[in-house]
Amino acid sequence: MSAIATPRSPESADPPVPSPLRWVRRFRDGTADQRFLLGGKGANLAEMTRMGLPVPTGFTITTDACRAYLASGGLPEGLIDELRVVVAEMEQTTGLRFGDPDIPLLVSVRSGAAFSMPGMMDTVLNLGLTNTSRIGLAARTGDPWFAADAYRRLLELYASVVLEVDAQTLHRATGRVLTMHGVKDASGLDLIGLEDLIGVLEVTIADQCDRPFPDDPWQQLEEAVAAVFRSWNGRRARDYRRVEGIADDLGTAVNVQLMVFGNAGTDSGTGVAFTRDPATGRRRPVGDFLLNAQGEDVVAGVRNILPLDQLAVHFPDCAVELDRVMHALEVRYRDMCDVEFTVEHGVLYMLQTRVGKRTAMASLRMAVEMAEEGLITREEAMRRFRTDELERLLHPRFDRQASYEVLTRGLAASPGAACGRAVFDADEAQALAESGEQVLLVRTNTSPADFHGMVAAQGVLTSRGGLVSHAAVVARGLGKPAVCGAEELVVDRSGTFASVGSVRIRAGDLLSIDGTTGDVVLGEVPVLPPDMPPELERLLAWADATRRLAVIANADTATDAVTARDAGATGIGLCRTEHQFLGDRLPLVQAVILAETDQERLAALGALEQVQQADFEALLRVMDGLAVTVRLLDPPLHEFLPELDGLLVADARGELSPKDAKLLEAAFAWREVDPMLGIRGVRLGLLLPGVYEAQVRALLRAAAARQRAGGDPRVRIMIPLVIDANELSAALALVRRAAGDVEAELGEVVPFQVGAMVETPRAAFLAGQLAPLVDFLSFGTNDLTQMTFGFSRDDVEARLMPHYLEHGLLPADPFATLDEAGVGELVRLATAAAKEARPVIEVSVCGEHGGDPASIQLFERYGLDDVSCSPSRVLVARLAAAQAALGERDTDRDR
Repeated sequence: MSAIATPRSPESADPPVPSPLRWVRRFRDGTADQRFLLGGKGANLAEMTRMGLPVPTGFTITTDACRAYLASGGLPEGLIDELRVVVAEMEQTTGLRFGDPDIPLLVSVRSGAAFSMPGMMDTVLNLGLTNTSRIGLAARTGDPWFAADAYRRLLELYASVVLEVDAQTLHRATGRVLTMHGVKDASGLDLIGLEDLIGVLEVTIADQCDRPFPDDPWQQLEEAVAAVFRSWNGRRARDYRRVEGIADDLGTAVNVQLMVFGNAGTDSGTGVAFTRDPATGRRRPVGDFLLNAQGEDVVAGVRNILPLDQLAVHFPDCAVELDRVMHALEVRYRDMCDVEFTVEHGVLYMLQTRVGKRTAMASLRMAVEMAEEGLITREEAMRRFRTDELERLLHPRFDRQASYEVLTRGLAASPGAACGRAVFDADEAQALAESGEQVLLVRTNTSPADFHGMVAAQGVLTSRGGLVSHAAVVARGLGKPAVCGAEELVVDRSGTFASVGSVRIRAGDLLSIDGTTGDVVLGEVPVLPPDMPPELERLLAWADATRRLAVIANADTATDAVTARDAGATGIGLCRTEHQFLGDRLPLVQAVILAETDQERLAALGALEQVQQADFEALLRVMDGLAVTVRLLDPPLHEFLPELDGLLVADARGELSPKDAKLLEAAFAWREVDPMLGIRGVRLGLLLPGVYEAQVRALLRAAAARQRAGGDPRVRIMIPLVIDANELSAALALVRRAAGDVEAELGEVVPFQVGAMVETPRAAFLAGQLAPLVDFLSFGTNDLTQMTFGFSRDDVEARLMPHYLEHGLLPADPFATLDEAGVGELVRLATAAAKEARPVIEVSVCGEHGGDPASIQLFERYGLDDVSCSPSRVLVARLAAAQAALGERDTDRDR
């Protein structure tokens, strides 16, 4: 005998009419587009009902009611009266009665926010059952064990999720009964054992709550609804909303639905299914199924699960109907859906559906294949595959199936994962790497002097610095993982160990980092290689045909350029020439700094010119036919000198060589109180004009050599850190003088363009005066952010920024995502002024924001022409630029 009366089919229900109820909506009255009123579950239940699918009857208490509850602390006025109206309608439909001792109407109560999130209240099943009505249920079904088990489930679920009885207390109480009867779980108990367990649960509830389990179904319903509303402000829910950017004022809905029983006997069961494989994206239904079970049994792991295809063996008619339903849902939602279903006495019921969660690989394959099938458009496919999913495909990552304990966390500065032996010195990192060891470079922070060690290492870990620190920027350019600003990490001055609390990391210890999450692990974590499925090429081809913004790359060497061009970059937007001065080139730069006469400085610059010309030739060869933007020297000179503290210690010990003594003198001479606001960029170029002229000569000679070799070099020279037209004009005069020298020397004209970096607020305000002097402007948003906020980026990101974000003082890290209100407004105003003054001018961005999808949305809106980013982010930027051109993402999609 069925445990319930079959609910009326939606197809035979009365036509939908506007509901006169304020706080409640019947399933038949709602639609899929009302998710912010009905929550995701409620909106989808409404839609399935309207589609005529076999949905047990029910209703949704709206998010309006939740917000009213949270504001007043009590259920809103009129809600109880409305509940009595819709419950009476359910009774009329089913022939059952809520609280009736002989024919009890039983319901499930589920939370259902607009966005699925952990931390919300779990489902309560069999609500409405009491110690009295379970006797009637037993008589009606002819199965006393089934009725007792239904009551046992209600007691356990109600105690834990509504009354919030401690889980361990419940577990211990249950465990005593199971042990006494010699079974592993409640499904193994006989009727006597179930009665024992029921008695223990009732006593535990009374002891923990100072009152008995409510024997009144209406009290059960009211308390369950209030518990759902309270769960919206639970800690896990709040934490999840903060991470995912979900508003706190949305509230949650409550879904009350007629119970159907998959545990009503061997002709019943329950399961979860996906219309496509959520792991691979393959176009075939997959899922799990259990005979004679209720929903939580499928995910509890206490019984052996059957694969979905076994449904056809036990219930062939239901399997055919489920296939039909899943196809209808996929066509309706135009996406992969997951469903919860129950079979009761051979009849299929649909309990829930939603757009299913999936792996990044599956998301890509589904988006592309659904577009090719005609289920969605190509534009929808590009919107649907998220850029963060693409990030996960592009970089090595920790194997999440492995067991490991996170030692500490820092900023996820450069994506990817790596494992190697901890090394605290760049020279040692290079030596060990050359001997075949895999190493991780661990430093308090890095400087240009550590560049060779960073090249040699598998990844970089620093205790200080932020997302645009030297370590972060260089690591991203090299395509290596980096975790920066791990403040709990203390690197000892001896350079032989580091520590996190009482845990010591010695040189040579295995260390693992994940630059995508910021995790740091002592020991080895298996690292999985990146996935590069064939569907990605097709999706990015669509993106390239859609986007307006050009995507170019920040690349300093020919190796970087190869990576960038292979990723689809259509030029170089930033070549940081100072990175060509590192490693074995460092003595040449130091020779320029230490020169005491003009003759010595010219000789040192000549040697530097030769090596730079070779570098430029290699870079131009790789990027033949594409523009290469070379930024003239930007950092202050002290960055090319040894650390002053170390030299002072050596001097105190009498250990300085004559050369070191000169370096100490130079370090004192070039030391600045705030070097990021001191003699750097164009200021250094004007103070020491020979440096910029030498760089220009090297670049144009390289371009001439490429021309003679039949190449097509396209050179752009960029002046950093300008503040106004006068300063820019003086710097451009140096560039043109050096260009004239090369033309006179070679007897040929070498074409080039000139541009300026807009990195100061003053330059942004005066962009209309800069534009007539140059061919292009490029926003250095890292420095522009630093100067606009007055933040020292390396100092605030690890310490101040987490505090500001946690307390809502800033909506996002401005060094990761462009600050729209301040820095963004400068970019917008400057772009408009520049294009008004010189309509043909090209306006770019070359800060790290150029690879950030949220920032790219702003750059599209501001009318910039291209974005330049690290080679490792070019693929992401291509997709993000297309999404920006298409407009806002479909935020209604819940995965």
